[in-house]
Amino acid sequence: MLTALLHPDTLATMTEVRGAMYAIIQSGGKQYRVAEGDRIRVERLPQGPGSTVELEPMLLGGEKVMVGQPTIPEAKVIASVTGEGKGKKVIVFKYKPKVRYRRKNGHRQLFTELTIEKIQWPDGEPQAEEQAGDEWPTKKEEAAPVTDGTAPQND
Repeated sequence: MLTALLHPDTLATMTEVRGAMYAIIQSGGKQYRVAEGDRIRVERLPQGPGSTVELEPMLLGGEKVMVGQPTIPEAKVIASVTGEGKGKKVIVFKYKPKVRYRRKNGHRQLFTELTIEKIQWPDGEPQAEEQAGDEWPTKKEEAAPVTDGTAPQND
């Protein structure tokens, strides 16, 4: 597994395996890419530690991709709340030159840490579909010139 930062206060473990199921969820005005087993930090939620949260995904991916408008009905991302806390301190400094105006404030954003338990598709698990004929031509097929015995004509 690869550990990646999605947002300055968001730590997530993501699997980079082709075909692994993932979802794009929205919480607190931000979007997160999650897979089963990931830990993410979102804006503070009213649920306490130990409770379960159901989120509606905006996009589901894996063997096939499903995009919602804006969310996918009947699909769910089930997460458990593992903790709460405050993020790193952000300094807000206001300054106007030549008038002795300086204001310094600090702010720590509250967050809820979630562990993604399960991603549910609307109709159970996705089925792998064979797509015959929908593939792009390879370079060999593109490069094969058509020869009918005549010289090419330039218009």
